[in-house]
Amino acid sequence: MSLSKSKPKPNVNASPAATDSAESVVSPSSLEDVSAQDSSQGHKVSDELSFVHDAVLLQEAVAAVLGVKSLPKQTDDAGQNSDNQSSLRMSGIYVDATFGRGGHSRLLLSQLADDATLIVFDKDPTAISVARELATTDSRVKVVHDSFATLTDSLAAMGITEVDGLMADLGISSPQIDDGSRGFSFMRDGAVDMRMDTSRGQSVAEWLAKVDDETLANVLYEFGEERHSRRIARAIKQMDSFESTLELAEVIKVAHPNWQRGKHPATQSFQAMRIFINNELGDVDDFLAQSIPILKSGGQLAVISFHSLEDRRIKQFLQRHSKGQYPEDENLPMPPKRPRYFSKPKRVGPSKDEVSQNPRSRSAWLRMATRTDTEYQQTL
Repeated sequence: MSLSKSKPKPNVNASPAATDSAESVVSPSSLEDVSAQDSSQGHKVSDELSFVHDAVLLQEAVAAVLGVKSLPKQTDDAGQNSDNQSSLRMSGIYVDATFGRGGHSRLLLSQLADDATLIVFDKDPTAISVARELATTDSRVKVVHDSFATLTDSLAAMGITEVDGLMADLGISSPQIDDGSRGFSFMRDGAVDMRMDTSRGQSVAEWLAKVDDETLANVLYEFGEERHSRRIARAIKQMDSFESTLELAEVIKVAHPNWQRGKHPATQSFQAMRIFINNELGDVDDFLAQSIPILKSGGQLAVISFHSLEDRRIKQFLQRHSKGQYPEDENLPMPPKRPRYFSKPKRVGPSKDEVSQNPRSRSAWLRMATRTDTEYQQTL
């Protein structure tokens, strides 16, 4: 849901998917990429609320969205401030576009003044339950159960036209992976669902029952950069049913001719189906586009990504809008003068200590930039 057009739809008929020998450029991620259990059809709420989630690049992301080099040291082991000396006490309006289990939001709240506002977004109903519980104890928190692609419209409904900071932690969260009842993991059995928002849309199982081999192969190639997409697609379509993530993973494993050491052969295929069914890359594009008009001058954008498809989009977006250089202008004799909406972007990765404590953080990148004072001009 961008500013002036509908969500971009993936070109699942793209011809590159037909070539199984194409080079894969997937970034090394230990994350399992999988799907979600449907709580909208009478399933009880899972034990996900009790799962511990280690927020990646926690200090770095919160410092970035506040526009400071580092945060004051906390005063107790629980990460809470016992006095005002350890808090920045910053006012303003901030957005955590991917609440998850609230790790980034809670640390951000500890640095905000009493008159500040934090709007949190999430698709996942369980994450929203956690967010609403937090909102009952902190009046600064406002909750939106929707994709961050609705950023502009959702904020406008609250009477908000600009914010001081935007923060997003993309991809799938540890609780979603680790709770087998959600079906996100190919290492734990669950329904082949894969929706972030289990209250709407079709599951992967429903989609697999209808999709043809060629379209499935294109999705596996485009969103998972799977070199053997055609072979895997044919094997999947020969399954009698799509009820078990373990069965689906085993079929992919048997069909995969070339395993990468230390990586499950179903990793890229599961990632592709999850990204496709949730329109994750389209949502990222919409979110980034809306960051330009919604951030006030001097506002901060901080986005964490875990794989190359997301990181590449963020990198190119920030480079384009910080340099004012666009591909469509390259062959023009006199390229038009383009506004520079962001300062020179920066990139930060996890420390060695964080990677040792949380191996899932090793493929994460935080990209950040400051909104310049150039007046936003919406282009058709």
